[in-house]
Amino acid sequence: MHYFSDQKMNRYIAPSILAADFNNLERDVSLINESNATWLHCDIMDGVYVPNISFGIPVVEALSKISEKPLDVHLMIVEPEKYVDRFCNVRPDFLTVHYEACKHLNRTVNHIKENGVKAGVSVNPHTPVELLTEIISEVDLVLIMSVNPGFGGQSFIKGSLRKIEKARTLITTSGSRALIQVDGGITTKNAGKIFAAGADILVAGTSVFHSSDPKKAIDDMLNS
Repeated sequence: MHYFSDQKMNRYIAPSILAADFNNLERDVSLINESNATWLHCDIMDGVYVPNISFGIPVVEALSKISEKPLDVHLMIVEPEKYVDRFCNVRPDFLTVHYEACKHLNRTVNHIKENGVKAGVSVNPHTPVELLTEIISEVDLVLIMSVNPGFGGQSFIKGSLRKIEKARTLITTSGSRALIQVDGGITTKNAGKIFAAGADILVAGTSVFHSSDPKKAIDDMLNS
């Protein structure tokens, strides 16, 4: 499994390529290859489920060829079940769908896992983590959005810390082995508190790619 490494146990960083310089994408991916990040996070936005459009399968396929880090693909799209097979063909470590976007969540999660990919489920800031009670034993990842999805560079919603704690309790009491990922407003200043609340993986975009020293920013978050 890719997510066990020499890093501090249960502390992983997944830089979001959405914040990279797309005029120098290969350069920025190479930078992440040389860093202590564990995954490369890919935010797929359709302009329907969220108010922005990012990129699609061709870009993810290109990233898979130049990234030495496993891909962590986050689908912020309507009807994600229609695209599971195509994204799984790229062989990401994780493929995450939104609770709010899936009519048949259990079916979609199982479809992802049947493709040999770890399945994640994300919840928006207004969605209680308790709604994942019936699916928690089936998923490999719970992604807690700590901003309203759709744009990078937003501030962390402070109430997300309590939500992370609730997710950790749910995972522990259910016997699930799911990891907790948090996405939105992650910085070197708040990473320690987010890890302490129970997060395993922090998705960081602006705070990594817009830093004067991205590799140091990643290390600072890991060691916060």
